Amino acid sequence: MKQIAMVVFTFCLLVTGVQAGESIWIDVRTVGEYQRGHKADALNIPHTIIGQKIANITTDKRAEIHLYCAAGVRAGMAKRTLERMGYTNVSNDGGLLDVQ
Repeated sequence: MKQIAMVVFTFCLLVTGVQAGESIWIDVRTVGEYQRGHKADALNIPHTIIGQKIANITTDKRAEIHLYCAAGVRAGMAKRTLERMGYTNVSNDGGLLDVQ
């Protein structure tokens, strides 16, 4: 099931094609949580793999990236990961209820 989810995730990234200058919304919850409901236009990259997958979305270290999870804790972890990688315009927007 995880392999199928990753194939779907990769396909969605290719179809989405985030354009330069667009805000990027990333739901850092698990695939199952994302499937139960998410912000429209948000991509799903679990916080545990965001460092490995962000380059599939953008390599622009100044891109505007908005992160959210259930309550903001995992979004905070993901934000720290991206900042350590050199991304400079990353925000923790809290939980799903905060961003809908």
